[in-house]
Amino acid sequence: MTPPVFDAAFQARLEALFRWRRDVRHFRPDPVPEAALERLLALAALAPSVGLSQPWRFVLVEDAARRAWLRENFRRSNAEALAAQPAERAARYARLKLAGLEEAPCLLALFALPDPAQGHGLGRRTMPQTLDYSAVMAAHTLWLAARAEGLGLGWVSILEPEGMAAALAVPAEWRFIGLFCLGYPQADSETPELQREGWETPRPAPLLRR
Repeated sequence: MTPPVFDAAFQARLEALFRWRRDVRHFRPDPVPEAALERLLALAALAPSVGLSQPWRFVLVEDAARRAWLRENFRRSNAEALAAQPAERAARYARLKLAGLEEAPCLLALFALPDPAQGHGLGRRTMPQTLDYSAVMAAHTLWLAARAEGLGLGWVSILEPEGMAAALAVPAEWRFIGLFCLGYPQADSETPELQREGWETPRPAPLLRR
């Protein structure tokens, strides 16, 4: 099979996709079509993984009681994070909207298998954490694919992972990686929200030479 040619026009559009990928916290109530969700998960499965192990497991959280448990987990964790802020940043932190758990039509919890048979252990004997890294790569692939379809993804990291597997009724040995809100964003922006709110400014990737 002849490989595709990724010309300058494609490269420019790919850069635009990277620049316009945002961590979305403001969602419209419109549901995500089932076909779109299936497409996104199929693309996420194209992500690189150590030893071709594909250790990621996505869990679509639809049950109202489980969604309420996640919101309460976030509320407690966020209150603790606010209390830990230095005095000069606390007010600014309190103004930030850090999750779209109330509005997002889809909640996806991502787990990584601790020792999948797939891949036969290749590449992870000395660095078993590469299984978790592989799951994160799947999340990033999903993120870009979602943006290309006009959908937004938001990573909710202000959570206590303890009890997550039990709350979502998955095997206890699965490692929780993150919770993601998926839906149509209220608005699009090239500028990260945390930058717009004055929390932080992006910087170029540092390169050290040795």
